[in-house]
Amino acid sequence: MSVKNIGQVLTAAKPYLLMIGLQFGMAGNYIFGKDVLNHGMNRFVFIVYRNAMATIVLAPFAFFIERKSRPKMTLAVFLQIMVLGFLEPVFNQSFTYLGMKYTSASFTSTIVNTVPSITFLLAVIVRLEHLKLKEVRSVAKVIGTLVTFGGALLMAIYKGPAFNLFHSGSTTHHENGSTSHNNNHQMSGAIYILMGCMALSCFYILQSVTVKRYPAELSLATLICLAGTVETSAVALVAERHSPAWALGWDYRLYAPLYTGVVSSGIAYYVQGLVLKLRGPVFATAFNPLCMIIVAALGSLILGEQLHLGSIIGGIIIALGLYSVVWGKAKDYSEPKLASADAEDRKSQQITATVDSKIDISSENLEKQTSSEHNKMGEEREMCVV
Repeated sequence: MSVKNIGQVLTAAKPYLLMIGLQFGMAGNYIFGKDVLNHGMNRFVFIVYRNAMATIVLAPFAFFIERKSRPKMTLAVFLQIMVLGFLEPVFNQSFTYLGMKYTSASFTSTIVNTVPSITFLLAVIVRLEHLKLKEVRSVAKVIGTLVTFGGALLMAIYKGPAFNLFHSGSTTHHENGSTSHNNNHQMSGAIYILMGCMALSCFYILQSVTVKRYPAELSLATLICLAGTVETSAVALVAERHSPAWALGWDYRLYAPLYTGVVSSGIAYYVQGLVLKLRGPVFATAFNPLCMIIVAALGSLILGEQLHLGSIIGGIIIALGLYSVVWGKAKDYSEPKLASADAEDRKSQQITATVDSKIDISSENLEKQTSSEHNKMGEEREMCVV
């Protein structure tokens, strides 16, 4: 295989590699988030520090790397960034962490798999996606969306027997002491997480629009984190006025916001922006089942969380529905290319025909003009002879 072929393969695999790598990083978001909530840190304060650290880390890279390619800021883009800062850092993170507090990290990561279906519905509403029920790919996306919501509903109403992936005495004690009470609020937790998913889907839709108007992914990610920091700070100052709650130390209060800020906010925004430009908003949410598996393993090993039968069955159903949506989306990227090529051919043929007709008309006019000139000259000669 030549170097050129290798480059083409890597270019085609780029969005897949980016999203797979991102899922491993996002798994840590659930683990660190659940751990910091178990220690009693206020979730609003946690979100403020998370986005502030993401802004501090990303800002230098965005400033130097994109200083020549960064477009000018417009009022429309500024307003969109402010809305993006509210949708993901404020609304989504707040309700997702609230739902996680009542359930578990693995439960949260499973429910988040409904985001592609919600994103698809919103994309249809705003006409970023076109739905034609006569086509198989559109039917697959509709069925996948319904199946995904069915799996989420099953997880919310059915718990089932529990078991540990990794059995140990300390794990069981930690689980009984910290999460057995939270599992009693499974329905409330599922509703909160779904509200966060709705906000995240809106974020994906608006981000796909904003990144086209402001094609500087690092700068856009930094500005979203900055907007989220400012907006969340206003909420946190109202929700938590006690100064000790804002204290940082060399423990979970530092490493949890640092990791989630850099990886889950900064890097995630940047990678998602790249993938959104390449494959669209639905594709960017298609790899969440991988994160669900990683979180289930780490949650049981590190946090001592128990897996429930309802969560496993619901997770499988959600994954099946998710990949039905993704399959339909993949067809959208294969067939339109042929259609666009045909359209371009037809367009070029029309242009060629138009040009040819214009040439024919021009030649006819030229012949008529030449013959009329000859006739006129002949008449003038006859008048002179007379």
